[in-house]
Amino acid sequence: MGSTSQKTIEVGILLADSVSFQLEGNFGRYSGSYEVSLKENRLFFEGMLYDTLCFAPDSQACSFVLNDVVIGIDFHWERKEDERFKGALRFIPEKGKVRAINSLSVEDYLISVIASEMSATSTPEYLKAHAVISRSWLLSQIEKKHNLQKQEAVRFNSDLRTSDEWIKWWDREDHDLFDVCADDHCQRYQGITRPSLAFESVKKAVEGTCGEVLTSDGTICDARFSKCCGGFMETFPTSWESVEYSYLQGNYDGESFPEDIPVPDLTQPVQAEVWIRSEPPAFCNTADETVLSQVLNSYDRETKSFYRWKVKYTFEEVSDLVRRRIGEDFGLITDLIPVERGKSGRICRLKIVGTHKALVIGKDLLIRKALSESHLYSSAFVVEKNSKGFTLFGAGWGHGVGFCQIGGAVMASKGYPYKDILKHYFPTAGIEKIY
Repeated sequence: MGSTSQKTIEVGILLADSVSFQLEGNFGRYSGSYEVSLKENRLFFEGMLYDTLCFAPDSQACSFVLNDVVIGIDFHWERKEDERFKGALRFIPEKGKVRAINSLSVEDYLISVIASEMSATSTPEYLKAHAVISRSWLLSQIEKKHNLQKQEAVRFNSDLRTSDEWIKWWDREDHDLFDVCADDHCQRYQGITRPSLAFESVKKAVEGTCGEVLTSDGTICDARFSKCCGGFMETFPTSWESVEYSYLQGNYDGESFPEDIPVPDLTQPVQAEVWIRSEPPAFCNTADETVLSQVLNSYDRETKSFYRWKVKYTFEEVSDLVRRRIGEDFGLITDLIPVERGKSGRICRLKIVGTHKALVIGKDLLIRKALSESHLYSSAFVVEKNSKGFTLFGAGWGHGVGFCQIGGAVMASKGYPYKDILKHYFPTAGIEKIY
């Protein structure tokens, strides 16, 4: 296992009609500003056609910049920015466009992921916890990709449709031409775009946990994370395929639930509504600006309400929204009916009733996509209907599975060591150093 840390991984950064970029330092005989486009389904660069292009740096001091990288794809913070990266740059044709791919080592990737996911000024214990989680997720996905490639005859189906139900989810098996993407659908990765003193803190956390991963039954854990669980963690099948992992449980995100109060069963409609409409104590129920500023990047902090939130739609607004976002014309939508909830109260099957038809949709991300111009903060919501439309009262930010980033930051601020934080969010997992 000693070579794993130096394993080169490939991260899909950008897909566009053409890509402009700058090579800063020597990449073989290339240095300076360039553009690559597509011609006759091949890469057009410097007057020549190529099947693939690769620019490898001559030294560690070299870096490259990609212009107009789209970040937060389909989320409410979506925008374009120029981003800087270390490692090698590769281009390939993909779906009639140019794909830019960054090749670099596992540990270098992790440093950038953690610095990209948050402001990276959090406590060392929090950064260590995130390093172990991100490393575990990455290596588990590489292993998953390897296993899928060995079973070429078995195609993974994440889009299930019948006359009255549509169940769909998105996961890393959507990426065939590289290991992981750079966006929030995998792990947020923005290279070295935001170097700072905090970047060094992240580097120390990654180096301090080098080779450490979460394991269960001899396998590296598929360690998921989201911004805010809303007080209860969710189980894996609510968002993805129907596979149960013992370490991804629907537990309360607090020190202990009050002994005189029964733990609510949020799969039940009445209990879910009471929980979501209230603001019970939890690690992630915080307005502490010091903690939030440590975890959230500037554009993440554009979100003011995430533990509890509400949105309003008229019947006409939600009908138009659903039609545009998921391509389903219900006519005038007259009802939104939760059919099934997960352990955190998140809806994994939602019945949409309109004047033209009715359809049950799921899972978590499809529901969130349907009911927002970007993605609804979470699918943990209750529906209040009036004469004009709907008000959705919701809890949490993201899928809620595994590590709650805000909850973990609060735990770290209270003095919990990183191994205890990991135990809280992945209760049956162990920590192993594999290199």
